[in-house]
Amino acid sequence: MAPPAVNGNAPLRYFTADPTLVDQRGLSPDEVEQCLDVMNALRVWREADRLLSEVLRRYMKLNDTDMRAVRFLMHMQDAGRPATPKDIAREVAISSASTTKLVDRLVAGGHVTRVPHPTDRRTMCIDVTDATRTAARETVGHQHARRFTVAAKMDATERATVVRFLTALAEADVPTGKLAVRATGNA
Repeated sequence: MAPPAVNGNAPLRYFTADPTLVDQRGLSPDEVEQCLDVMNALRVWREADRLLSEVLRRYMKLNDTDMRAVRFLMHMQDAGRPATPKDIAREVAISSASTTKLVDRLVAGGHVTRVPHPTDRRTMCIDVTDATRTAARETVGHQHARRFTVAAKMDATERATVVRFLTALAEADVPTGKLAVRATGNA
């Protein structure tokens, strides 16, 4: 998959094969190009995923954090587990004050309701409304089903290879060096 041309010029390369950065030992020039093609295909998919997320958030009238919270709440409800504001704060990594504002926004938007906790009278739980659950199912659910279809069309060996690759990629993306210090906040 060749990178797209920009304004009729040679295609931009978003990834480098600079041997001072990338270990090319044991790879032929064709294999280096294949690796770059893989990285470019990932970039294209990430951009498509970003655009899809943006469209879904606009459709649902939610920002990114609100969407993550609603997704979490739906998973909790599906698992039959009550979800409290404290659970939301932990899941989306925001303060309790921000969580209060988030829940207030979602209640005002008709996305969630506050309900009594089933076993703790002092605690409120947050449930996704039927309307939001239906809207999410008809949009996000259908998009996820299309992704599932892509995976279903692969054979078992291809799926295992993709899982191994994506798992290794996630491990490779753990911040190291100067970035690790920034990620932990210990700068």
